Amino acid sequence: MSKQGKIQRGFTIFGVIVLLFNIFEYITVRLPRSEMATIIVECVLGIILIQLPVFVRRVLKIHLPQPTVYFYWFFLWLSVFMGTCLHLIRTIPGWDKVLHAVSPMLLTAVGYGICGLLLRKTKATAVSPWLFLLFGFAFAGLCGVFWEFWEFLCDSVANLNLQRYLDSPNNTGAPFVGRAALMDTMGDLFTNTAGALLMGLYALFNSRKKADYFDGYRITTLK
Repeated sequence: MSKQGKIQRGFTIFGVIVLLFNIFEYITVRLPRSEMATIIVECVLGIILIQLPVFVRRVLKIHLPQPTVYFYWFFLWLSVFMGTCLHLIRTIPGWDKVLHAVSPMLLTAVGYGICGLLLRKTKATAVSPWLFLLFGFAFAGLCGVFWEFWEFLCDSVANLNLQRYLDSPNNTGAPFVGRAALMDTMGDLFTNTAGALLMGLYALFNSRKKADYFDGYRITTLK
């Protein structure tokens, strides 16, 4: 078994252990059962999403570079398993902002890969590195905007308070007004932009040391 396969299997085992812990929490009613049922569903989906790179390769015939796959698994670990299923997002202040900083780094890397895919057989050394840098930054920023659209939709339909427009920390449920109502959304967008910018600076630094650096992010199709 390859190194990537071993990591995937270990990660899957970890996900199953977390799922069993959540089922235990559901049985012992440590949290409201409706909330725990949602968390269990998210945990199952997280375990399924671990297999996504394999599905993309075998079914869609698309090869994702190994560093991007590892980064993807790391984000799943932070967001789904540690953040939601092990409740760090509710116990550690600012965990949500950590996720909003890490996710654009992953999306910027995916943007580099898509850019390489669209260039087909053209080597990264044949084009300006700024093509990759700008495309990756713009791709991550656009995904961040779409995510805020999604949160707005969920809040509108199910009143989930994903955009933190209600005063839930103090359990009053009172809606914020004026600038206070914008702070969470604008903070998320700012953090998303900062994460994409940091990833871009990191890639720029490495591309100056290695001319074909962006070829390592290239997404390819399998024949």
